[in-house]
Amino acid sequence: MSSPPSRTGGVRELGRFLELRALGLNVPFALAFVFVAADGLPPLVPFLLIVVAFVGARNAGHAFNRWADRAYDAANPRTAYRALPAGRLSPGFALAVTAASAAVVVVAAALLSRLALELAPVALAIVLGYSFTKRVTDLSTPFLGLVEALTPAAAFVGLTGRLPWAALLAVAGFFAWGTAFETVHSLGDLDSDRALGLRSLPVRLGREASVRLVVALQASALALLGLFGYAERLAVPYFGALVVITAAVVASDRRLAADPEHVRLSFGLHLAFGLVFLAGVLLAVFLPGR
Repeated sequence: MSSPPSRTGGVRELGRFLELRALGLNVPFALAFVFVAADGLPPLVPFLLIVVAFVGARNAGHAFNRWADRAYDAANPRTAYRALPAGRLSPGFALAVTAASAAVVVVAAALLSRLALELAPVALAIVLGYSFTKRVTDLSTPFLGLVEALTPAAAFVGLTGRLPWAALLAVAGFFAWGTAFETVHSLGDLDSDRALGLRSLPVRLGREASVRLVVALQASALALLGLFGYAERLAVPYFGALVVITAAVVASDRRLAADPEHVRLSFGLHLAFGLVFLAGVLLAVFLPGR
């Protein structure tokens, strides 16, 4: 009989289960929109509540997706090592993490504003609902884009208690950005998704058409984020950050066209884009004489 895992081993397993190393992928974007919504330094308590709600929603969606996809993960060589198909964690544990994380979101939203509390179930339904979309629709990738689009909306609603029209430009931009990112990610699972009967835009469109779609979505996203910056009257560094991101996107798209399954490049660049975006926002918001 094997000995039970140590406390340290359990923490590490939980970290791997939630892929906490990837948590930072969207955190810079979330923080950037909080600073824009605050037009400067946000109050400490709402700021912390928004961060807590963001992490809670992310963990709820991730844990639920692992639970819902455990049979598919077991059949995919790329994901068979994961904790649930490998038997290191139980399905009940995944659901418990989902419920606890969702409760954190609701409590944080209630402490932020009435509108945040009213929209929390909607946000959670979107975050959790993605897990079943690949069984029923080719639009599973845009659905994940919708999950990404919650980031700017949550920042404005959580901090100001409202969703101004300018923020909708960011929401639309992030819908396009998230759809593009998840389409790239799905290209790495194209063969296994086809074998398992799962659906996505790459499965329907194929590799070459999916790459062209990614380019169009990224261009739309950057244009919409530019309009958002103009509507919010952000200073020049914000637009400088968008120029840097655009140049990197063009270079990455060339590599993507040459190797549509090069998923790791997408993850690394996504984090870099978030950090550049955050830096541009911080300089634009706190620039003296703005």
